[in-house]
Amino acid sequence: MAKSPPPFSRFEWLIAWRYLRARRAEGGVSVMTWISLIGITLAVAALIITLAVRAGFREEFLDTILGANAHVTIYNSAEVDENGILSRTIPDYAEMAERLSKVPGVVHVAPVVRGQVMANRGSYNAGVQVLGIAREDLESLPRIANPDLAQGDIRDFDQGIAIGKGVARILGVGVGDRIRLISPNGVKTAFGTSPRVKAYPVTYIFSAGRADIDSTRVYLPFAEAQSFFNREGVADEIQIMIEDPERVEEITPALLAAAGDRALVWTWRDASGAFLRALDVEDTVMFVLMSILVLIASMNIISGLVMLVKNKGRDIGILRTMGLTQGSIMRVFFICGALVGLLGTFFGVILGSLFAAWFDQILAFVNGAAGGDVWDASVRGIYRLPAKLQLSDVLSAVALSLILSFGVTIFPARRAARLNPVEALRYE
Repeated sequence: MAKSPPPFSRFEWLIAWRYLRARRAEGGVSVMTWISLIGITLAVAALIITLAVRAGFREEFLDTILGANAHVTIYNSAEVDENGILSRTIPDYAEMAERLSKVPGVVHVAPVVRGQVMANRGSYNAGVQVLGIAREDLESLPRIANPDLAQGDIRDFDQGIAIGKGVARILGVGVGDRIRLISPNGVKTAFGTSPRVKAYPVTYIFSAGRADIDSTRVYLPFAEAQSFFNREGVADEIQIMIEDPERVEEITPALLAAAGDRALVWTWRDASGAFLRALDVEDTVMFVLMSILVLIASMNIISGLVMLVKNKGRDIGILRTMGLTQGSIMRVFFICGALVGLLGTFFGVILGSLFAAWFDQILAFVNGAAGGDVWDASVRGIYRLPAKLQLSDVLSAVALSLILSFGVTIFPARRAARLNPVEALRYE
């Protein structure tokens, strides 16, 4: 008794390859094959590009949050002081900062004075948020202390004021110019509180990578901010940088214990949690939509295989009479569809990876061709949209494409296997 050949034998691959290369005049469907191949290639490339841009946007946005802001902020709950005034200041900020710095996982601790004022130069005004901070503490913020994106020398911070480039643009100032800060809570007199106005030279202009930060934030030396905002001997809050910001919830209880009974905590997740959750929802929706695009492209394989089965009915009948089993016929047409999906996925990975690798240059070209309105930082927050190609995203796209391509191939392949050879050869 003859031994049956194993599944996916060489002759099955040769027959499938012959059918894929056949011209339409020979009963092939090469046009449909090319349409299916190009469709899957473009769909996989689009999915990879989408995932890369999504990952790049998320990383850039998180980097601007963690690089320009404290990971954890400690502040006091409000209580009535000896003058009967409700206060949230921290009088023992130096001792509290010392205790917080000893908590495992803490990298840097900085007392801060915070206030909102109006910045003025000539006829130009801007509402700004002023943070009073020591120079060494300012240097601990990577996005603020980045010399490649800044103007001036951060070492001159103690002799003036540091402003975001958005504030500098609104006021029309550069390094060396003087601006005035105007606070409604100034000197208290018998006739009431008079506004406090003081001029400072601009010694440093920074870019944090976020339009909303650059257009509203100003830094003053800590001692000068205490004097300007009537905070002599106290701080408004203590900002903390930690080793692993992603695990901020784990270190929060230890920070609260070290800070004291009145202490409250505000983390970077509290400040940006809603936006990050919106990003997660958007990521899921985009993946589903792009998966549907891959599915639609894979459906072309069904159309091509159905036409191929119809055109090759005579061949199927002959092969069955020669001894090929239903399983062999099914595997032949499965290989036809699977090869299209495999090659389309392969070329899609190459195209998508190349596009992601050159995404900055492509976006710059498109932005220039469109007159510079494609990426508006004032609307989208960050100044650039990078693409970050991750192996996990590529593998997800490959797995999705292959599963869908192989899955849709099974139905027309089974139809070919069940074709009755007698019916196929009746009119031949």
